[in-house]
Order: sequence, then C-alpha cells, then structure tokens
Amino acid sequence: MSAADSVPGQFTLVLHSHLPWLANHGRWPVGEEWLYQSWAASYQPVFAVLRRLAADGFSDVMSLGITPILAAALDDPHCTSSMYEWLADWQLRATELATDRDPVRAQAGTANFRAAGAALDDFEAHWRHGASPEIRNLLSSGVIELLGGPLAHPFAPLLDARLRQFSLAEGLADAHRRWGSTPTGIWAPECAFAPGMETEYAAAGVSHFMVDGPTLRGDTALGRPVGDTDVVAFGRDLTVSYRVWSPKSGYPGHAAYRDFHTYDHDSGLKLSRVTGRTVAGPDKAPYDPDRVGAVIDKHVDDFIETIRARLVTESARIDRPALVVAAFDTELFGHWWHEGPVWLERLLRRLPEAGVTVGSLSTARERGFVGAPVDLPASSWGSGKDWRVWAGPQVQHFVDLNAEVVGTALDTVDKRHDVPATARDRVNDQILRETLMTVASDWPFMVSKDTAGGYATDRAHKHAHAAREIADAAARGRESTALSLADGWFAADNMFADLDARRLPGPEAYTDGGR
Repeated sequence: MSAADSVPGQFTLVLHSHLPWLANHGRWPVGEEWLYQSWAASYQPVFAVLRRLAADGFSDVMSLGITPILAAALDDPHCTSSMYEWLADWQLRATELATDRDPVRAQAGTANFRAAGAALDDFEAHWRHGASPEIRNLLSSGVIELLGGPLAHPFAPLLDARLRQFSLAEGLADAHRRWGSTPTGIWAPECAFAPGMETEYAAAGVSHFMVDGPTLRGDTALGRPVGDTDVVAFGRDLTVSYRVWSPKSGYPGHAAYRDFHTYDHDSGLKLSRVTGRTVAGPDKAPYDPDRVGAVIDKHVDDFIETIRARLVTESARIDRPALVVAAFDTELFGHWWHEGPVWLERLLRRLPEAGVTVGSLSTARERGFVGAPVDLPASSWGSGKDWRVWAGPQVQHFVDLNAEVVGTALDTVDKRHDVPATARDRVNDQILRETLMTVASDWPFMVSKDTAGGYATDRAHKHAHAAREIADAAARGRESTALSLADGWFAADNMFADLDARRLPGPEAYTDGGR
C-alpha cells in the first residue's frame, strides 16, 4: 500500500508471558512438561521472530510482558538442563516415527525431527544460560518494551495491601537484577484491579498498566489516567483481539491448522489438523503444512484490515487519532496455535506497509494517546470481567486458605525481633516466599476452569503447609528448627533468592485491615 493509505492513530500489540512455577512439582501430564512445551513452541520461536525483526531494523514493535515467576523458571539451572533433555527426547521420538510404515506418519516424523533439531540449535545458541541474556539483547535492540509484574503472580485485589505492595516492589526489583532495567509498565496478573491500587502503582514507579476493555466500559481508544494519579490504564480492544482469540471464530480454529488437543498415542506428537470444530480426535485428518501458508496470509490480511477499520472508526468517534491495543497470552503463539509465530512475524512486517503506525504502550503514552482521568471499577479479564474466577463459590476454599496463611505469615514476621534488622532473616524470607506461592492466581484459575484442579489444589496446600510449619517453629522459639525448615523448603524450589523480608512494609501504616 502507498503512503496515501495510511490510517490515523497507533496499533499496539501486547503479549503476556506467564506460567506458574512448575520445576520439581511433577512432570506429566501437568508439571514441567507444560513449561518445556511452551518454551519450545512459543518462547523460542517468538523470540526468534523478534531477533529477526531487530536485525532488519524494526523497533518498538510490541510490549512484551514476562512475569517474574516465569523469568525465574527460564533462568533456573534445573529447568535449562531439563529443557535441553526434553528437546533431545522430542527428536528421538520423531526419529522413531520417521521409520513408520505409513508414509504420512513417516513424513510427519521427518518434519518433527527437523523441527526438533532446529530447536536444539536455537537453544544452544541463545538459551543455554537462561533467558536473561536473550531478554537483555532484545531490550538493547529497542525492538520491544518490557512489562514487569508482581512476584509470584498473585490475584492482587484479594491480597493484603502490605503483601501486595511487597510483591510488586520485589517483582520490579527482580526484573532489574535479571535484565539491568526496571520496567515502568506492568501487566497486572489477570488484569485484576481494585480501586486504590493506582496509588500503589504510582508509589512503585509504575507509569502504565493493562486492564481489559470492559474495565474502561469498552472505550479503549485512549489510555486513561486513573484517579488522581498520572498512572495510565490501557484497555484491551476486544473487537480486534477477538478476531484471533475468540473460541468460536478465532483464527486458530481454522480447519487447516494443526490441532492442539489431539495427540498421537505412540509418539506423543501432534499429527492432526483441526479438520472441523465438531470432528472427534480419532477422525481428524493428518496435518499438512503445505495447506497452511495461504491460510496464514489470509488471516494476516484480515487482521490488518480489522486494525485499519478500527483505527479509522475510533479516530472518527473521538475526533482525534485513536489507539488500538490487541493483547494476548504469548503461549497462544506456538503452544496453543502452532502457526501463531509465523502469523505474528508476517503481521509485524506487513503492518507498516499497510499504513499502520505501530508502537508499544510506553510509546503510546509518550505520543499522547491519553484521555481524561477515570475511576476504574473492581475488575479482571476473567469470566464476567469481575473476580468470580478467583473469589467465587467454587474457589472459596482458596480465599479462606489464603487469608489464613497470609495472616499467619504477617503476624509471624512482625513478631520476630530476635534477628537484627540489619541482617537477612532466612526464616522470614522463606515464610513470605511460600506465602506468595500459596496465593498465586493460577491455583483458583485452574480449579474454576476445571483444568488440572487437583494439581492446583495440591500445590496451594503444599506451599501453605511450608509457610505454616516454618512459622509455627518460629513462633514456638525453635529457631534452629525454623531455620532448617526454611533452608529445606528454599532448596526445594530454589527461586527468588534476593527476596528480602526486611523490605515488607510495616503494619503501622495500615489501619483498614490490609485492603
């Protein structure tokens, strides 16, 4: 398209990368396998896309969120070593399939062998020492804005305010230690918000964050300062985002794309295409990569036209250039939607050619895509756009558990005076680590959505047990036992070594019960 075809405003793509801590907590069907599948299918190819774009002179193409808990896993020595083994196992399984007497299955085995080999080469070249060197390179290239978030991914509105602020401050500090840069933008876990959190964001140095479109009552054409602060909330444009993500009509459901849910029982590989939304797994047709190229192009063109039309109509509606924000989980691209990384690269390369100005959330703020202040309601991007997924009747036991463990943890930390404030207290540190892991938003989400609910419940109670038994030993004055328990539980997960309980805000500043 020519320059005359340019449209007003800016398009911003936001990707949110997150998995719970999975290392040493089971392998299959839920556990580390989830991490390694997402690493190979999404993180490796998406980062490769960004490296190629940077090499070709592209800059500021998206805002990329990486949660501290995922960053810890991608840097963890156990995870990096196990990931290498997982990739090698993928290649071994593909080798066996390539000898199948069925030529279609054998061809799929050969394709998987080559894909696994390429992933191994990429992993050795870019990931062998963890994700942080890769992320630092992407930041240095200017191809992304990096979004941070609170430590361990809590559902923040339901969390005691002291622990909520501590989690955010520690999460931003963790990002700086890993990447040499402190994010000014965040993706709040589950896009969850409660009135008043904007002042906490301002105090932590956060300048902008994401909410879902309905939180802004669907008016997402501009970012909006929240309350009396300069902290800007950007809303996900559902009209645009659902072109991809809609379970009923989104692109990944096209018949030609590889089916996510159907596995070949012998090899453990995915060999089928979607075929049809009502076709049972055993009846699905074999995946044919030669069928998808034209389909990807069709969906890229459709998405670009959707963006262009939305920018034109929204700019006309507000009588000034508008902003359109499309936001997705990074894991959609590759893990859930096999062809997603290819679609993503073609989209980002073609948008400027199609007259669409692209930029990050930070750039949108700098360019003035900001409207009048607004007071935001309690909200999330979950079902109902409220808190029901994390606080509804089906997960009330998590709400009760979290309140009990948080109360015990804070009481214990506050009462411990036998260690000077100038010294690190490993007992207090581990109590807070286990507490933050207990209140992770993933556990109630998995129960509410009926996805490995037993695993999620076990994980929450395991971390709750750890916090309780360390706190109990400390409360009884059994200091050596408390320290031994703290060190043992820390070694079990080996994460967030820099968490420092001394930075927990004191109780004296809170008179409302914590929220």
